[in-house]
Amino acid sequence: MNQSITAQPGMGTAVQPASYAGRNTEYWRRNLVVCVFGSFTTLVSLTMLLPFLPVYVGELGVASQAAIIQWSAVAFGATFLGTAVASPIWGHVADRVGRKPMLVRAAIGMAIVMSLIGMANSASQLVALRLLAGLVGGYFAAATILIGTQAPAERAGWALGILSTGALAGNLIGPLVGGFLPSHLGIRGTFFAGGGLIAIAALLTIVFVKEDFQADKEVRHRASAALQSSAPRTNLAIVSALLVTAMMVLLANMSIEPIITVFIARLDVDHDHLIRIAGLVMAASALGSLLTSARLGALADRVGSWKVIIACLVLTGLVMIPQAFVTHWWQLAVLRLCMGMTLAGLLPAITKLARHAVAEHRTGQLLGFLQSAQFAGQVVGPLLGGQVAIHWGLQSVFFMTALILIASAGLAYWVQRQTDPHHA
Repeated sequence: MNQSITAQPGMGTAVQPASYAGRNTEYWRRNLVVCVFGSFTTLVSLTMLLPFLPVYVGELGVASQAAIIQWSAVAFGATFLGTAVASPIWGHVADRVGRKPMLVRAAIGMAIVMSLIGMANSASQLVALRLLAGLVGGYFAAATILIGTQAPAERAGWALGILSTGALAGNLIGPLVGGFLPSHLGIRGTFFAGGGLIAIAALLTIVFVKEDFQADKEVRHRASAALQSSAPRTNLAIVSALLVTAMMVLLANMSIEPIITVFIARLDVDHDHLIRIAGLVMAASALGSLLTSARLGALADRVGSWKVIIACLVLTGLVMIPQAFVTHWWQLAVLRLCMGMTLAGLLPAITKLARHAVAEHRTGQLLGFLQSAQFAGQVVGPLLGGQVAIHWGLQSVFFMTALILIASAGLAYWVQRQTDPHHA
């Protein structure tokens, strides 16, 4: 049934327009498969430059190590700054014109810009193109909005966990590709290959993703939802806490990654193998998340999202501390693997809570703001980590990140006590 029947006083029986999720029940599983592949390919292309980013910055004319660290952090964070600015806008547009057009826009835009990055002639051009990639791209953000609004409420945690698995697999494979492919194609050729991979995802999205989005029905559904006294109102305390927590999660994950090659170089790693080993270490956290993301998403469906969020924040904070004391690269890789396993449950649980914090007709916009907060963390993380590393040493970055995560767990616990009547 695509319509619901309700009785209104003095008006008899009225037919209410079906919700967006109700009209797309038959599509969300197939869309999930395509979005997992699309998120995988776009994240591969975005993260493959991590191992060779400092090397590429050096090839573009930057000389000193401090300048290379700063330019690398700025270039890496520029994409996420663009996405942070654009995500709420695209989320609002998605509520008006549909979610599929946002996926297509993101895939085509990223395919073009990724190829242009391979033509950069200076560090400033690299930063500008990475910023443009964020403004026009954001496939995973668009996919999160699509799946987050189409999947049934009781399966949302699982579906978002599966979607995160695709993105995390991209984060896993990306650094590995970046560690090996430049030796065969060159750094610039690697960017062209990434653009081609995203173009394939764009084609699959155009052909296979289906959506029943009708503007007139959406308008009527918004109107009917506004008239129902039972329609959920925005819970500002929960929304604010989720936005802050989402930002802190990505800040913690990305605070060290853009400069991790420099950190590994101090562990007596041979220069000829530095980029390859850096790729392996960076991929370790994504591998850990890949192993546990879907399971923790399903766990949030069973025991509650707040419990998963608080536990994962505390555990991730504790795992960060020993990373500062490693003496061999493989020790860092093992600890990053454990960190990825605990981080994996956070974003699906946060997104699930966000979906139920507002009325359905505002879900896309809220998820856009949530994506914006996450990408803001990916901007602030590298910049903050770079500055802390320059002034207090690379080890200090791990201590700072642990403190931020544990403080975020305290915030989540406080908000849960204030807003959840069943907490006791």
